Amino acid sequence: MNGPTAEGRKHGPGTKDGKHGPGAQGGQRKTTAEGRKLSRSFSWLALLGTLLVIAGIVGLIYTGVATLTSMLLFGWLLLIGGIVALAHAIQSRGTNYFWLGVVVAALNLAAGVVVIRHPEGTAEALTMFAALLFLTGGVFRLVGSVVVRGPQMGWTLLQGAFGLLLGLLVLFDWPHSSLYVLGVFFSLALLFDGLGLIAIGVGGRRIVSMVSEQLEDRLDPPGPTTDSPPKAPGDGQK
Repeated sequence: MNGPTAEGRKHGPGTKDGKHGPGAQGGQRKTTAEGRKLSRSFSWLALLGTLLVIAGIVGLIYTGVATLTSMLLFGWLLLIGGIVALAHAIQSRGTNYFWLGVVVAALNLAAGVVVIRHPEGTAEALTMFAALLFLTGGVFRLVGSVVVRGPQMGWTLLQGAFGLLLGLLVLFDWPHSSLYVLGVFFSLALLFDGLGLIAIGVGGRRIVSMVSEQLEDRLDPPGPTTDSPPKAPGDGQK
């Protein structure tokens, strides 16, 4: 009875490695395409993070421009939010929440118009509000750490003292501090967000590259050096 030859068994569709089969080649191409797509996505994240870092550094240099820019962005966000809230209220007319939605939309629109038309005055008001938040937060941390005396008392005292000092510094230099305080906060937020996106993008690309290499090694293992089947132990004695 003539069975399948060793060469046919080796290159047949039912081999163990299966690297010559169409299914393995299709899976390898699909895996490579998905890996490239993920790498491009992480590259775009890293590029966006780089742009945010550059914007944050420029904002730290030109704090006045960063303050006005943040106020204008805040005003436009209020306007867009008001328009969306008004559209949602119109869609839900006839319900019990219709007039509440209209009032919220009107307040957002009015606040957006005021912020866009008077960015300097808005910056002064928000700077005063931020200074008061720093003061009250610092006082509450100081008093709470002294009263409770928990295991993190020293750290809480340090946070409270820092908040109190920062609030006093902003208040003593107000309204001139409104030209740089909000700009510094806005620029620092851009800077740290950009650094986080860069770390995610670079780390994600490395992980995708490592996983793609491991999958390619599994789908395309190294074949034997020769195509001849191994000889049986008694073949040379005949």
